[in-house]
Amino acid sequence: MRSILPKNEGGRIQSLLQLVEDGIHLVVAALLVLLAGLLTVGVVQDVIKSIQGPYREETIVLSALDSSLVLFIVAELLHTVRLTIRNQTLDAEPFLVVGLIAGVRKVLIVTAEAEKSFRWQVEGIELLSLAGLILVMATAVYVWRRSTRPGDYFTPPEARH
Repeated sequence: MRSILPKNEGGRIQSLLQLVEDGIHLVVAALLVLLAGLLTVGVVQDVIKSIQGPYREETIVLSALDSSLVLFIVAELLHTVRLTIRNQTLDAEPFLVVGLIAGVRKVLIVTAEAEKSFRWQVEGIELLSLAGLILVMATAVYVWRRSTRPGDYFTPPEARH
């Protein structure tokens, strides 16, 4: 079914929608920058509190590691928003990378917390499922990169001679 709007009117609507979409992306980017700033301040405060109070290496390392990896996830999301604004397309690869970081973060936290009292019924199943998820996402990133940038992985036959 054809649009009943004149061609010129449809172009204006498309431009308006593109402008709104870009505005939403900019708002999301600004919120991610704000979140990154708050997380950075929080990490520094947590480390300072941990050092000043009763000194427990495990608490300091877990807190700093957890918050730092969350900050890394926020940075990757900000990178994804930037690419989306620049390329005007939504790419799956950055989300897979964010998922990988989140999975590795959870594995590190679970193993560090389970160091004292590891139980296969709880932590073991969680670690196995996380390992499987990480493997699937890493494979997806590999396949994605190989299918979207084949020149990065294969040398053309003409170039081999």
